Amino acid sequence: MVSGGLSSFTIPLILTDTYDTVITLADWYHVPAPEAGLIPRPDATLINGKGRYTDGPTSPLAVISVVSGQRYRFRLVSISCDPNYIFSIDGHTMTIIEVDGINIQPLKVDSIQIFAGQRYSFVLNASQPIDNYWIRAKPNIPANATFDGGVNSAILRYLDAPNTDPQNTTQPPTLNPLHETNLHPLINPSAPGIPTPGAADLTLNLNIKVDSSKGQFTINGVPFIPPTVPVLLQIMSGAKTPQQLLPPGSVYSLPRNKVVEVSVPGGSIGAPHPFHLHGVRRDVVSTGDSPSDNVTIRFTTDSPGPWIFHCHIDWHLDHGLAIVFAEDVADIAQFEPAPSWDALCPNFIIGNPDGDLN
Repeated sequence: MVSGGLSSFTIPLILTDTYDTVITLADWYHVPAPEAGLIPRPDATLINGKGRYTDGPTSPLAVISVVSGQRYRFRLVSISCDPNYIFSIDGHTMTIIEVDGINIQPLKVDSIQIFAGQRYSFVLNASQPIDNYWIRAKPNIPANATFDGGVNSAILRYLDAPNTDPQNTTQPPTLNPLHETNLHPLINPSAPGIPTPGAADLTLNLNIKVDSSKGQFTINGVPFIPPTVPVLLQIMSGAKTPQQLLPPGSVYSLPRNKVVEVSVPGGSIGAPHPFHLHGVRRDVVSTGDSPSDNVTIRFTTDSPGPWIFHCHIDWHLDHGLAIVFAEDVADIAQFEPAPSWDALCPNFIIGNPDGDLN
């Protein structure tokens, strides 16, 4: 048995799970973001902070070291601003065991499409001949991305393998890619409420549009413009109705302990949009049959407070693609914060003397 997030998933061998088994994927820009245009295009992919770019120098790549015969729990994290990646490791399969903090029924794949802000844990068995193997993270931007010259790549290196780039330049075919509909929670796999479309206590449809004249995304006709006072502090100060809460039209008040069903249309400009809901476990109940179909989620409003729901592509969030779900607004202002609440800012200042809270 293995503890530390695997619940009761039984595996026959010990897993290596350390800081060295974290893999981050990031996009890199040669021009600072404020000067790079409305929707910048990345110049390189970084894996664990290292990478190469087209027509650039042969910079050292990130190396993930393994020992033959051992099994590893890798924690794959996309910290990108925009691209999603097709992640794979030549000659190896991956058994996914956790997604975004939820343990899942083990699922064996040979590639993972990972979007901005997503996290996957997978088990890798270092069972191949001792050698170097390409780790690949193909971005969707640009559409013609390659691995030529080691771009979009890192190296899986077995102990005693030579200190060189892998010799194989041809990517093996992907035969068993991840399909997200095959991901099922290990515990409590059922979504809340009656298993019938629209049978939740409250249903919401989020209509995503782009106002090209202003360069803004809108949800149900409204762009999210960050308020000068956080929504929680507004509520604690007495604001209660959607008309009082800022930003206007972007705060959705939800009653407590109800099942909420939210549908997000696919196929809008800039899609796919990896939406992230803070503070709440949600279940996907439908992804439709095509990229233009709605994606529908359900959750229970059992976490009082305001929780932002936003696209995790930074440029899209910056241009208004977000709303706030405020659960149980009427009672939030009656809560008595713990003493640790008042210590948050002083503790931050002590731990970050150079920080700027202004």
